[in-house]
Amino acid sequence: MGHGDAGRLAGKVALITGGARGIGRAQAVRFAQEGADVIVVDRCAPVEHSTTPGASPEDLRETVRQVEALGRRIVARKADVRDQAELDAAVADGVDELGRLDIVCAAAGISSAAPAAKLDEEVWQTMLDVNLTGVWKTCKAAIPHLLATGRGGSIVLVSSIAGLRGLVGVGHYAAAKTGVVGLMRGLAQELAEHRIRVNTVHPANTRTTMIQNEGTMRSFCPGEEHPTQEQFEAGTQSMHLLPVPMLEPEDIANASLFLASDEARFITGVTLPVDAGHCVK
Repeated sequence: MGHGDAGRLAGKVALITGGARGIGRAQAVRFAQEGADVIVVDRCAPVEHSTTPGASPEDLRETVRQVEALGRRIVARKADVRDQAELDAAVADGVDELGRLDIVCAAAGISSAAPAAKLDEEVWQTMLDVNLTGVWKTCKAAIPHLLATGRGGSIVLVSSIAGLRGLVGVGHYAAAKTGVVGLMRGLAQELAEHRIRVNTVHPANTRTTMIQNEGTMRSFCPGEEHPTQEQFEAGTQSMHLLPVPMLEPEDIANASLFLASDEARFITGVTLPVDAGHCVK
């Protein structure tokens, strides 16, 4: 069983996108450990023009299994964050079943890489559609339910270190993730009177399928057709101030938990790096 009344999110319901695996799953499980019931959505299929392999329906079922093993309730739905009707329906289903909505985590995202001047238009557009517009559509689907609860709430948008500084070969990703910061700041202003807080977390290299795939690994090891894990981790390590090659999804989930909890009740409009010191290196 979960922590129930003792948990930091006891009695609360959280919506998490990209919840089939990676940071989204880690958020769902961590929040459940702290007493939350969760609504998770995931496309459960690859996205075109992305180097990130698609999650599977089995991945989503595993998230359900882990949350239920903690004694918490979970509503899992297949939905693409680019599709407002799918998102609206998934969130409405979840709120109908679980009774309310207090927390939103937008973790769904894709990756791809190329110099900005050489990006295909479709690659650029898909990146913005998923990683920026999809975050806005998630907020659009969720905010009416947060307002209906009448007790405030917390929105945590997953940006990236690329939302705070430039990186080579991911100009479209940096543009989308920086756009998420602008959206967060606007929402923080608009929702403050309703005691709904809005913040971003900014992970550095995190051990998820978005990074841990040959397409992305190759971009860290120029000239290596099939880079080894050692070569790859030497590349990721070099970006961090602390001596770690990769963060774990749980590290991002822990920061999200803090921002979602009442411990952060007066924190809104902030960009929180969870980056092993990358941004100050």
